[in-house]
Amino acid sequence: MTGFTGIIDELLRKGVTNSSVCYDRLKENGFQGGLTIVKEYISNHKELIPPKRQLVAPQGRRGRRYHTAPGESYQMDWGFVEVEDASGNTFKVACFAMICHCCGQRYIEFFPNAKQENLFIGMIHAFLYMGIPEYILTDNMKSVVIRRDEQGHPIWQKDYELFMGNLCFKTKLCKPRHPFTKGAVERLVRFVKDNFLPGRIFNEITDLNYEAVRWCDTQNSIYHRAVDCIPDDKHTMECMKNAAVLEETVELSYYLCPERKISFDGFVHYDGRRFGVPYWYTGKTCRVKRDGYILYVYDSGMTKVLTTHDVTWSRRDSFCRDQYTTEQPEEKPTAPVKVQIKQLAPPPYDPGFSRFNFEEGLWDE
Repeated sequence: MTGFTGIIDELLRKGVTNSSVCYDRLKENGFQGGLTIVKEYISNHKELIPPKRQLVAPQGRRGRRYHTAPGESYQMDWGFVEVEDASGNTFKVACFAMICHCCGQRYIEFFPNAKQENLFIGMIHAFLYMGIPEYILTDNMKSVVIRRDEQGHPIWQKDYELFMGNLCFKTKLCKPRHPFTKGAVERLVRFVKDNFLPGRIFNEITDLNYEAVRWCDTQNSIYHRAVDCIPDDKHTMECMKNAAVLEETVELSYYLCPERKISFDGFVHYDGRRFGVPYWYTGKTCRVKRDGYILYVYDSGMTKVLTTHDVTWSRRDSFCRDQYTTEQPEEKPTAPVKVQIKQLAPPPYDPGFSRFNFEEGLWDE
């Protein structure tokens, strides 16, 4: 190899380790030795071979993090968790999560599902808690965007577009199948599943939401190394200077009280359960709102409360007073009643039709 080491060393530094390739290059330059000598030289000089990571052409800082100004951007997303009831059955509950991208202040709320009306309620509650930013960063939810046009611009869902206009904020969408863009809220959802939910026991979803707000208050008042601050302090001093304060208006109440159709038997559906409406209300639709442990049923114009119900996880229908009319014409006796008869107790026999007795259990008193 005397006189040819410079050639083979240069090949090894470029990552060429194939002995046949090196042997051919040496023969082109007058090498008279054999292939075995070349293999032994490569085996004894592996320190010249660079690691694979150095063979890639430099591409700059891929995965560069970006920063936003205080109050400029929030991130939001849904997370889901399974709940096991007392009977051993399981069902899914949706967790709405929103976080300030600058200071890390967070807000979470649980809903029976991730429908658009619950998205609006969660966003309004989060804005009341954190203020309204310049824009929201989210993924391509069906309740937010329908599709993109030929230029890649989003075509908003019409109700969401109206919601953006009423609350005066903008929305930016992440690249499809690229969750790293909104990594802050993705990490928040994982943190909720790892920190807040393990071992959690609750009676009603209202209890779970009260505990979630207390958990958010605690987390927002302690130091977080990822943002190098206490979220509450930085959000109050910096972010709220740019974020707008949400004022409760009539338009806002319509989003908090979604509209429902009244069935022929006088019920409205809400969160998978049925709640009664008084018979004297003649409208075809009404609006419902859950506030704490009480469900309020309003008329379609939001002018008065028709009735209220206790919110429970029971799947049984919740009846209300005056759901069915009881005042009907009744004939009274015109002469004294003198005839008297006797009625025996019914025999202890159940014909199997007791479940069709609709006259019992109408009032939830």
